[in-house]
Amino acid sequence: MRSTNPGRVAGFLYLLLVITGPLRLIYIPSTLFVPGNPSATANNISTHQMLFRAGMAADVFCGVILIFILLALYQLLKEVDQKQAVLMVILGGILPSAIYFFNVLNDAAALMLVKGADFLSVFEKPQREALAMLFLRLHGQEIVAAETLWGLWLFPLGTLVYRSGFLPRFLGVWLILNGFAYLALSLTGLLLPQYEDRASQISFPLLLGEVAFVLWLLIKGARPKPVASPAFQAEN
Repeated sequence: MRSTNPGRVAGFLYLLLVITGPLRLIYIPSTLFVPGNPSATANNISTHQMLFRAGMAADVFCGVILIFILLALYQLLKEVDQKQAVLMVILGGILPSAIYFFNVLNDAAALMLVKGADFLSVFEKPQREALAMLFLRLHGQEIVAAETLWGLWLFPLGTLVYRSGFLPRFLGVWLILNGFAYLALSLTGLLLPQYEDRASQISFPLLLGEVAFVLWLLIKGARPKPVASPAFQAEN
């Protein structure tokens, strides 16, 4: 009986993140949020509360699954360079996962303001809507800041893939370029937000590095090379 391919396990977990992440990151903002119109945004959230709550649940799920993805990748790549593998887990798992959980608080605050809880009655409805928009904007700014970590963790991952010997080197190079693209997007969003959309269009091909990596793991899989025992190394 064949053992489970560790690369496919990591790829499957990664795929769950790729499928779930865009719900709160892309779909909900494009569906419910109206730029510059707090009233319309609050009305959409109030009308589609279950969809908005699903986005909160998606962030929690992503925060949890991210830890398991990085543990799976650590098991796959730790024999290549353990220090780089640990750095990968910190930058790509622990810190981004914490941001996912923190961002749920921003959405929870926005939802409470939209619903108009009793203890918020001291605020007028337009004030609550404006505050709700503020928390939604804070959620977006957290994502912009998190893109720095999304980029940084790809440097140790790309290095490990390049040096692994059981994964294609071009994937390692592509992942590193993907990391630079995320850093550029984060800096653009923080310093020159008016050019953020343009930067996304230019960097899009580089951002497919992670997608290519996931597809390779799912289709081809990956197994670390067996480490020779000390006795065997001494004989040779």
